[in-house]
Amino acid sequence: MKALVLAGGTGTRLRPFSDSTAKQLVPVANKPVLLYGLEAIAAAGITEVGIVVGDRGAEIRAAVGDGARLGLRVSYLPQDRPAGLAHGVLIARDFLGDDDFVMYLGDNVFTDGIGDLVARFLAGGCASMLLLAKVEDTSEYGIAVVDGQGRVRGLVEKPERSVSDLAVTGAYAFSPAIHEAVRAVRPSTRGELEITDAVRWLVDNGHHVRAEMCTGYWRDTGRIDDWLDCDRTILDTVERDVRGQVDAESVLIGQVVVDPTAQVVRSRVTGPVVVGAGATLRDADVGPHLSVGPHSLVERSAVARSVLLERSTVSGVRGLTDSIIGRGAEVHGTRSTATLILGDAGTATVTE
Repeated sequence: MKALVLAGGTGTRLRPFSDSTAKQLVPVANKPVLLYGLEAIAAAGITEVGIVVGDRGAEIRAAVGDGARLGLRVSYLPQDRPAGLAHGVLIARDFLGDDDFVMYLGDNVFTDGIGDLVARFLAGGCASMLLLAKVEDTSEYGIAVVDGQGRVRGLVEKPERSVSDLAVTGAYAFSPAIHEAVRAVRPSTRGELEITDAVRWLVDNGHHVRAEMCTGYWRDTGRIDDWLDCDRTILDTVERDVRGQVDAESVLIGQVVVDPTAQVVRSRVTGPVVVGAGATLRDADVGPHLSVGPHSLVERSAVARSVLLERSTVSGVRGLTDSIIGRGAEVHGTRSTATLILGDAGTATVTE
């Protein structure tokens, strides 16, 4: 079995951050989100992986390499434009051959991995298996209609009225039958080849498509709020690992990770918190739920429930929460409460 990872989308909903980096590389607990997916693929016993890349393919290659450190063999499949998920399958035809495969969207995170999906698909003899999750707002997702035996009977893309509460997540399993389906469908009104249309073609043409329910936490990090939510959830899973320089006046409570090259000076850190390589906390009160990116600085500030990207600075702000601070960005001021979405190299002054 192979894996096809889609990492070619532009990430317009993540602007301004996706203007300067691939959306699949935004950090979650200081690790690119794409790596969580590749680790899940490896944990499921799959070693042969094709990654569909677009304009930011060089960034993806630099982050993943040949996959050897993850126990994978990675091939890169260039996509000349974002033309839909089914288009990713279409251009990967030579790589996939006649093998079964998992398709994984590169900005998705599953805390329980995809091992059950893979095992049940391989044992089930179906043409496709969809990993589904219950959602409250069905208007944002492809929605599956499933019968009492777990067979998918229909799919509706972002329905105006609810037909089911089962959303199609970012992991799918396919037999080679999907190749006929992606050739048969036509572009949607968005001008893209939709994977929901291809799966619907399988259903309409008598192929067996089954549902597998997602256990644990799942999130598509393609929006700011979802990115923050995912970061908080993954931080809850980290184990305490303090290797950096921590002075005697600092207090570290709970799940705190401090990189060997980071330093904590006269600060209080309430986990879960991850402090990246070369980062500094000085006279700070941080956490819970904070990711401090590499070479960032937090001084004379209180920060929680936020993501600070590489080389960012927060100075003199007494209460920064639910924020994302971009690479090389700077926040200064004296305000007691603030929430900011600040792009790379941006500056902000927050005062009372």
